[in-house]
Amino acid sequence: MTRPNRTHALLAAGLLLAGCERGPVPETPPRQVSESPFQYPEDLWDAQVEGQTTLKLFISENGTVDTARIDRGSGYAAFDSAALAGSRQLRFRPATRGGKAVAAWFLLPVQFELNTADSAAAPSPPRPAPDTSKTK
Repeated sequence: MTRPNRTHALLAAGLLLAGCERGPVPETPPRQVSESPFQYPEDLWDAQVEGQTTLKLFISENGTVDTARIDRGSGYAAFDSAALAGSRQLRFRPATRGGKAVAAWFLLPVQFELNTADSAAAPSPPRPAPDTSKTK
């Protein structure tokens, strides 16, 4: 009876080692290729309020935003709504795994900043913060 258990253990160990020999499959995260379409909420601009909303986006293998959620809110519903609304217009170079385009989750920080060098004539568009995300 101990023989089949030992055989199964050796087979499992062999399969585990065989899977490790190939090495990791190269992956790249999605990369934004379109301009940022986010609109600074006028009431927050007038109040001189800044903030950041972090979006969790599911990017399709075609580079479009399939799903958009708030990962970390700014504390202002208007910023969060503006970030979600603008996310639908974004376009990405899709993530790749082993050289093939794949769908992937992506964290996108959207920074709403006032540009003090400009006059208050028009709100400046927010910009994505530097990418510090990883695909999951």
